[in-house]
Amino acid sequence: MTVNLLGLDEQTLAAFIAEIGEKPFRAKQLMRWVHRFGESRFSDMSDLAKTLREKLVQSAVVAAPRVISDGVSEDGTRKWLLDMGRGNAVETVFIPEAGRGTLCISTQAGCTLACEFCSTGKQGFNRNLDAAEIVGQLWMANRALGATHTHEQGERGERGADDLALACGERQRNSERGARANRAVSNVVLMGMGEPLLNFDNVLPALRLMLDDNAYGLSRRRVTVSTSGIVPLIDRLREACPVALAVSLHAPNDALRDRLMPINRKYPLRELMGACVRYLDRAPRDFITFEYVMLSGVNDGEQQARELIALLADVPSKVNLIPFNPFPGTEFQRSPREVIRRFSDSLNAAGIVTTTRKTRGDDIDAACGQLAGQVQDRTRRVIRMEAA
Repeated sequence: MTVNLLGLDEQTLAAFIAEIGEKPFRAKQLMRWVHRFGESRFSDMSDLAKTLREKLVQSAVVAAPRVISDGVSEDGTRKWLLDMGRGNAVETVFIPEAGRGTLCISTQAGCTLACEFCSTGKQGFNRNLDAAEIVGQLWMANRALGATHTHEQGERGERGADDLALACGERQRNSERGARANRAVSNVVLMGMGEPLLNFDNVLPALRLMLDDNAYGLSRRRVTVSTSGIVPLIDRLREACPVALAVSLHAPNDALRDRLMPINRKYPLRELMGACVRYLDRAPRDFITFEYVMLSGVNDGEQQARELIALLADVPSKVNLIPFNPFPGTEFQRSPREVIRRFSDSLNAAGIVTTTRKTRGDDIDAACGQLAGQVQDRTRRVIRMEAA
């Protein structure tokens, strides 16, 4: 059985290298080739010994999900539909901005949480993505955006003791600096299809690869996990890999949040706010981002603004207001621009930093809440909800 190297973090890749009888330093060399340089052909990994390359051909692959479709919005947002097998597909979105490029990654085929205002939740749920499928979205995007850098080719063929010196030498360092500088993706948000924390065991190695200097070298401030509020797993992420945290809030009281987000019935707001405060002890930022979709006549009134201010009084916060992005069959409408402005002004006046997200990619259904993909088996939602 072949191993997909895209899903192996430093520890598991080192174990794999040991299993095939190679020296430990080969793991870092291989990681650089796969992730920094986006190389999938072992024959082109020129500073690896010929014997190692032959072993890799027999025992490993570098295989990202297959692209089914690739669309570009008028504003430059790009969305890929990716084949995850057995009739399932997920969506990955790249958002270019001045000075940075953000990739929105999916972590599940579908979603178990059934939030009322989210197209993904209406698609049902099939399965968790594995680590290779999660990281494969980043690997694929860097290649598709033309941002990978070809490693300077050295003498091919088997080498002896100078392999490590070459791997750490000036020639490779220069190439690596070029690869890093040319990366199109500077920020990653796990905000695509699915609830990342309900796929924790696969998300964790994926995060570690994103942060690893031998792989993508992103800072913890530039990698964000979005959650609907799975309290025990927020605590677990805090201990294991505290990246930036965004909480999908969308309501300032339990009654309304119970209606919009059924997970609130298990982890109500008081417990969620407690987990957020605990997370800040190790977070790379000194605030938690709270996402709040603006639903006309539902959660956008003056009373809701006052309740939200009170809810966040003891939690260092940044609030991101999201104009609702409609999808077929929804009962909700986007709050009028003036209503969103008044809501934002109320929060800012209370000392809560508040921004309104610019809608991007809605003409290709790539905006927040619109990702749907394709989910073949929709029967497992209840099972996963009970396990949360």
